[in-house]
Amino acid sequence: MGAMKISVVIPVFNESGTLEKVVERVQKIPLEIEILIVDDGSSDGTREKLAVLSKKPGIKVFYHEKNRGKGAALRTGFQEASGKFVIVQDADLEYDPTDYGKLLGPLEDGRADVVFGSRFLGGPHRVLFFWHFLGNKFLTLLSNALSNLNLSDMETGYKAFRREILTHLHLRANRFAFEPEFTMKVAKKGFRVYETPISYSGRDYSEGKKITWWDGVKAVFAIVWFRFFD
Repeated sequence: MGAMKISVVIPVFNESGTLEKVVERVQKIPLEIEILIVDDGSSDGTREKLAVLSKKPGIKVFYHEKNRGKGAALRTGFQEASGKFVIVQDADLEYDPTDYGKLLGPLEDGRADVVFGSRFLGGPHRVLFFWHFLGNKFLTLLSNALSNLNLSDMETGYKAFRREILTHLHLRANRFAFEPEFTMKVAKKGFRVYETPISYSGRDYSEGKKITWWDGVKAVFAIVWFRFFD
């Protein structure tokens, strides 16, 4: 796959402590990669670091003047992607770019249109919150029931897909509802979905974790909305 261009889209909001390390790890992957970083209104020094990163080859940086959410940042990055495949990469070090081979394998050999990296299929992961785990399982179960998929981790931040499918999805969610929206629309369009185990180094709130129980509540409504009304 060394000759195949990959677009890695990194949404960023106040991740000055981890951003440079994430970019460094992505650049070490032996693939032709374009890195598309979308800053979503950061105010913690992230933008100063992006000004330096933007001067490096293979990196493009885009800015939202106000915080609009992960989904909005991803849409901006997707519009600029030119690779055959696209990978969503969070900027917080929870997901490891050395797993790219696992994500891209089913795409490269033609088995899949979309690949979800699952935190629950046996890869090493940091042990954290029981209620987050339970909430994730509930959201995945609800999503599976309404999409007729059998995912183990709908809310995973690691998703890879053929770039051309974006023309069929018409994504609109601005914040963390991106995950259920993307999943439901992929299912409704009948794209071939694979899962693969990945490692996961989750953060706690003292380390900057941003998603809350309220985002879980909104995800329930998003799953129902994007299944029946959008």
